[in-house]
Amino acid sequence: MKVVVAGAGGREHALVWKLSQSPHITKLFAAPGNGGTGGEAKCENIPLPGDSASAEGQEALLDFCKKNQVDYTIVGPEAPLAAGIVDRFRQAGAAIIGPDQNAARLETSKAHAKAFMERYGVNSGKFRIFSEYEAALHYAKKYFRQDSPDLEPRTGALREQPARPFPPASPLVIKADGLAGGKGVIIAHSLGEAESALHSFMREGVLGAAGKTILIEEFLAGREVSILAAVSVSPGKPGQILPFIPARDHKSRFSGGTGPNTGGMGAIAPVPDFSGAPQQDFITRILTPTLRGMEQEKLEYRGFLFFGLMVKDTQCFLLEYNVRLGDPETQAVLPLLDADLSDLCRAVLLGKLDSFPLAWKAGAVCAPVAVAEGYPGAYRKGDPITVAAEAFSHTKARLFIAGASLPSGTAQYPQAVSAGRVPPHSLVTSGGRVLTVAARGSTHEEARAKAYQALAGVSFTGIACREDIGAS
Repeated sequence: MKVVVAGAGGREHALVWKLSQSPHITKLFAAPGNGGTGGEAKCENIPLPGDSASAEGQEALLDFCKKNQVDYTIVGPEAPLAAGIVDRFRQAGAAIIGPDQNAARLETSKAHAKAFMERYGVNSGKFRIFSEYEAALHYAKKYFRQDSPDLEPRTGALREQPARPFPPASPLVIKADGLAGGKGVIIAHSLGEAESALHSFMREGVLGAAGKTILIEEFLAGREVSILAAVSVSPGKPGQILPFIPARDHKSRFSGGTGPNTGGMGAIAPVPDFSGAPQQDFITRILTPTLRGMEQEKLEYRGFLFFGLMVKDTQCFLLEYNVRLGDPETQAVLPLLDADLSDLCRAVLLGKLDSFPLAWKAGAVCAPVAVAEGYPGAYRKGDPITVAAEAFSHTKARLFIAGASLPSGTAQYPQAVSAGRVPPHSLVTSGGRVLTVAARGSTHEEARAKAYQALAGVSFTGIACREDIGAS
C-alpha cells in the first residue's frame, strides 16, 4: 500500500513515523515533507511546483498520486482543506482523508462554527459577531465601562443590559473569523487591549480577510483539553466519531502560561484531570450533538477532528473545532496509539469506525517544543542543529521535526531522525517551531523527566523552550 501525507510540520512527521510501522504500507510520500520525513523508514519527500493549498499544487499532487498508484492521501494542515483539496481529489476518484470544503468551514469560519454549535446544542460560550469596526468597538466600550450589552449568538442591533453578563474582572476574547495561523485570538483584559486588537484586525487588516469579521466571546476560565478524533460521516449514512485519549497543549510562549499566544509550545497525553464526569459531559453535550449536526447537515467528512475544550469543574465548553489533527497534540498522542494507523485510516474511508479496535498503550507522553530565537515574532533561520543521539537512545524519546531542512547544497536526508540520529551539519532551522521531543513514561512525571533529558541533548543557536510542559 502506498500513502501520501500532505504537509510539512511536526504533525506530518509524527504521522509518517507512525504509518511507517504498518506492515500494510510499502511506500510513504511526504508532500513536501521536511528534514525529518525525508529520511524516515519507507518515506520519500516529494517537492511540488506549488503548495497543496494552491490549484497548481493540488493538480500536481493529484497527478503524482495517479501516476504512482497511491492508495490514499492524508491531509495534515488546514490550508489545503480550506482550499478544497478533498473536493478535487474525490472528483477525480482519488481516496483522501479529510473533510470537503463545505465541512471544513467548521474551522475556516468561526462564525459558521458558532452558529453550528448553537443550532445543535453544542455546549459553548456566549458570543457576538461583528463585521463593522465601529459596532465592535462600541460593544467593547460598553462592556469595559460595566454598562454592558448582552452577548447573544446573533448579529444585529445591540440589546442594552443594565448589568454585566460576566464578573467585572472577566476579559473579552476577540477572535478573527477566518484562518489566521494561530494569531487570530486575543484575550483583552482592558478597553485599550480590546481597541488595539479590533483596530489591528478590522482596520489595519494584519490578518487580511480573516480578520474583517470578528467574534467577541465571553472568557471561560478553567483547564484546556484537546480531544482528537477520527470521523466518518457521509450523507444518508449513520455517522461515526471515534475520540482519542485526551491531550493538553500549552499555547503561551513562556513558562507559567505567560507571554504571547503561539501555535503550541508542547503537549501531554493523556490528561490526568480529565476522566469520569468531565469525559461523560464531553460525550453528552459536545461530541453527540456535533455528530447529530454533521448528519443533519449532510456533511461529507471522512477525516480527523479536533475538539478544543475548556473544562470547569465537571462541565465542558467547546472553544473551537479544528478539522484536522492538532499540532503538537499529535506528537504526544500517536506514540501511545496501540493500533495500526493505516487500518484506522481505512476505517475512516470505509465508514467502519464503529468496529475499529482502538487501543492505547499504558503510561503517558510529554512532548515539549523547541523554538527558534524570536518566535512567535520574527525568528532566526539557517542555524545548524546538533543532537546527542545517546540521550534519545537512553530515554527512547522521539524527535519530530517541524521547521528544519537540509543545508543549502545538500541532497541527502539524515536517516531515522525520529530516533534522534541527526549527524552534524545535516539539518538547519527553517521555522519558528523547530522540533518536538516526545518521551513516554509509566507516569506523567517519568515522561516529563525523559523528555527534558532528551531535549537537553538538542542544540542550535538561540534554542528556546518552555520548562513547564506537563508540570501541572
